[in-house]
Amino acid sequence: MSVNTDLSHPDNIADPHPFYEWMRRERPVFWSDALKGWVITRYDDVYRVIRDPKFSVEKMAPFMAHMKSDGIARKVAELTRVLQDWAVFRDPPAHARLRRPMNSAFQRDRIEALRPFVHATVDRLIDGVADRGEMDLVWEFAYPLPAMVITQMMGLPETDIDTLKNWSDNLAAFVLSARATPDKYDRSHAAVMEMRDYFRAAVEDHRKSPRPDGLTDLISYGGDSDDALTDEEIVSTAILMLFAGHETTTSLITNGMYVLIKNPDQMSRLIDDPNLVPGAIEEFLRFESPAQMLVRVASEDCKIADHAIAKGDRIFASVLGANRDETKFERSSGLDVARAKNPHLAFGHGMHLCVGAPLARLEGEIAFRRLLERLTDFELEQEAPDWSDLLVTRVIKALPVRFRTR
Repeated sequence: MSVNTDLSHPDNIADPHPFYEWMRRERPVFWSDALKGWVITRYDDVYRVIRDPKFSVEKMAPFMAHMKSDGIARKVAELTRVLQDWAVFRDPPAHARLRRPMNSAFQRDRIEALRPFVHATVDRLIDGVADRGEMDLVWEFAYPLPAMVITQMMGLPETDIDTLKNWSDNLAAFVLSARATPDKYDRSHAAVMEMRDYFRAAVEDHRKSPRPDGLTDLISYGGDSDDALTDEEIVSTAILMLFAGHETTTSLITNGMYVLIKNPDQMSRLIDDPNLVPGAIEEFLRFESPAQMLVRVASEDCKIADHAIAKGDRIFASVLGANRDETKFERSSGLDVARAKNPHLAFGHGMHLCVGAPLARLEGEIAFRRLLERLTDFELEQEAPDWSDLLVTRVIKALPVRFRTR
């Protein structure tokens, strides 16, 4: 079997699964010259790396150390000063201090209280396209839904959604490692500077007029104790919550509907038995995970599957590859919405388990239930979607579909 090992090759962007399957079988620990790091795809290896504290998430400083001293480096330095206060890029003990306020904002009762809003928003979006019999599932449903929910949760105006989305997309080019975006540093730097100014103003407004929302939670958390966030940490954490609060859910809904349309027998099972939807959400997360890679840095010399890893080496742990590991999942290459045992790694694991996972599951469950209750006979308008070149996530850029109303 001939396999192209360049992850940036168009074939691997369109469908990386053959490469990951080859890796699991032939090269479980693979050095990538392009990534300047190790790629791993076996479930047990990925599970170990994302849980073991000797594999650090603090990669901003090592990244800067490899940058040339030029204008781009100065912009990246400003960019990383904001991102280094993201809990996802911090090891203990700083990680726990930055994560606790987010845990407070994403309390289960706060998320459950959003259920009526999510339900109404889903129906509002379906109402907007139902009579046309067609839509771009990404831009008319899967993106606006979580964007509306996270702005509602954080107490931000819904009218700002498109601006916030544009900033998030430009920031994603850097954070999620775009492979074919030559101006990603310029775009990401500009976006994060504008987001910083926006949230500084939002924080000031919330201080003057507190209300029960996620941004107020960040501001008030810890009171006068050492747990309280500084103003810059509040701004950075708010940017993270906004950024992470819609990107993953957009891909969960888009990728899930795409694989359902490609597997009509599985769609029929969901239509016949809506009680399967919560389990189906987990299967979508496994089968075409919104998370493709989690990046770590070895903090000491170690081994992975008998391969020597040097201190400072980067590890690209493929969630997408691990979630189809034949030794962990029966019929791993097939979609099964009734899969009983599904310990996928789409939301990470351990201390860095995605804090917004319960919200993503709530949004996904309501979205799929109402889409399948109100619409039927879904068809793709193009056989192969256009996948983003982002390395860290698995994102469909657009998904035009046709359908009928029930």
